[in-house]
Amino acid sequence: MKKVIKNIAQMMHQSDPRACFAIEFWDGDAIRFGNFPQVTLRLKTKSCARKIIRKGFLGFGESYVKGDLEIENDLLKLFRLGFSIDFDEYRLSFWQKFRLLILSLLNSDTLRQAQKNISYHYDKGDEFYALYLDKTMTYSCAYFVKPDDSLEQAQLNKYEHIARKLLLKPNESLLDIGCGWGGMLIYAARKYGITGVGITLSKNQFQYANRKIKELGLQNQLKVLYQDYRELDDKFDKIVSIGMMEHVGKRFIPTFIQKVSDLLKTSGLGLLHTIGKDTPSIDDPWTFSYIFPGAYIPTLHEIVQEMGKTGFSILDVENLRLHYAKTLEKWAENFEGNIEKIRKLFDGAFVRQWRLFLNSTAAGFMYGDLRLFQILFSKGLDNTLPVTRTHVYQE
Repeated sequence: MKKVIKNIAQMMHQSDPRACFAIEFWDGDAIRFGNFPQVTLRLKTKSCARKIIRKGFLGFGESYVKGDLEIENDLLKLFRLGFSIDFDEYRLSFWQKFRLLILSLLNSDTLRQAQKNISYHYDKGDEFYALYLDKTMTYSCAYFVKPDDSLEQAQLNKYEHIARKLLLKPNESLLDIGCGWGGMLIYAARKYGITGVGITLSKNQFQYANRKIKELGLQNQLKVLYQDYRELDDKFDKIVSIGMMEHVGKRFIPTFIQKVSDLLKTSGLGLLHTIGKDTPSIDDPWTFSYIFPGAYIPTLHEIVQEMGKTGFSILDVENLRLHYAKTLEKWAENFEGNIEKIRKLFDGAFVRQWRLFLNSTAAGFMYGDLRLFQILFSKGLDNTLPVTRTHVYQE
């Protein structure tokens, strides 16, 4: 068992000979690369090592949350080394793949299950999310126009970036599918004078967003509904969906794209802001078991193919991968800065769970196969649209 772990460590070192790290075993044995390790992985039990070998990152995550392994110093450096390895020798077994399939079927985003899946992650309390998000309570990839932009400024940049792509105008109707705490709608109403509807399956977000709308005196322009996208029946000039496509599920991608088409007026513009991948790969079983049940990361091909079938004209695709890596790093910094408050709200296991989630996802964007796509599309052809991107990037 130790031999397998040491072989993996050797592979990590070969992928980056300059990396300084150490792995310490339950019996006092250790393997070190470099004189001053930047990160140390401490396996406290033999069963922990067995679980990692047998279950991969799923076993790693379970062991870390349980406290059977410890990580000293920089989590991101450890994940960077992990992403650099070709794990062909350590692929999931048939039974592990079968387990993931059953889990996927049980958590499939049907009308009944979708609300449970969203509530599981997003209804942990506004107090918790306020401890690591910015003042806009935005829980999606920010857009860093300048390297020193604050997290709040970068989120406002993101809203402006989307508003420009959508060519928002006063009195236009905007639908936000999966509107979160209402940040995009509020920004668009205050700056561009739109009227808007947001939908969410999180009771916390629903209550918070409507309360915020009332506080700002925007109730004549905006409303947020506690509703599934499949139950909505109206027409809108513009549609945006930020960070919601990941929760649709592979089975319901065609349903989602078709529903967007049904809700969008002819010649209307839509923007889909979603985590995605360039090519198919095995999803992270730990994250989809313990953080985002029912989630699925689509490939760009899967999305674009369904848009083409529906008759959408794709106008622009932008990859904001590094922006999301930086967003997650800032969330992780805020999380660590409020660690004692979070521990009091939950417990030590929850702290380790969320720490692993934030850092492993940041590494996934920085070094792995995660992407953040913004896909702009129109319903049918519109020859009056701008033929350059000047309106998006001008000062």
